[in-house]
Amino acid sequence: MKSLTILAAALLLVSTLVSCSRSARHSASTIEAAAAAREHALQQARAAAAALDQDRQELESIPLPSRNIYMAIHTRQSWTNPFVIVSKSTVNLTILMPDNGPAGSPGSEILRPVAARRRELDLRLSDLPEALAATPASVWPYGRVIAVEEDPLEQKTDRAQTRRNLEGTMQMLNDLGVVIYEWPSNGPR
Repeated sequence: MKSLTILAAALLLVSTLVSCSRSARHSASTIEAAAAAREHALQQARAAAAALDQDRQELESIPLPSRNIYMAIHTRQSWTNPFVIVSKSTVNLTILMPDNGPAGSPGSEILRPVAARRRELDLRLSDLPEALAATPASVWPYGRVIAVEEDPLEQKTDRAQTRRNLEGTMQMLNDLGVVIYEWPSNGPR
């Protein structure tokens, strides 16, 4: 009976030691995996910061705006700089390509109408810096200022998410060094 108790105690001790070494190996691999994931996240953050810096540098070639020029524009049809409409899940970037024909030439509205020169892109917020950096300086006639509007067609139930997306858009534009002209959503279009 005594030998049976000793044998049971020995088996219990061996199984405890084996499970401890397994959990130590398991926790060591878990720690290594967490460290690798953290390093990967740091590399991604560095790459994103480098891309944002590059986009900012490209946009710095566009001069700063004159406030008295762009603040005088109150209709969407008159606005010729980039325009962003922020919705729940995307941002809509509208740019107006310049009329490259001779100034005041007859027939320029027929040959190069505004509607044909207007480009609209639906983007994820994360793609906005790259899209803005890719626009030519000629689409920024007022300087480095962009009109931003909350989507007036957004559902009331989506308003909180749209507002968060708008705040994120404004933060990103500030990080890029772009002046924001908050467009009145209930003003003239």
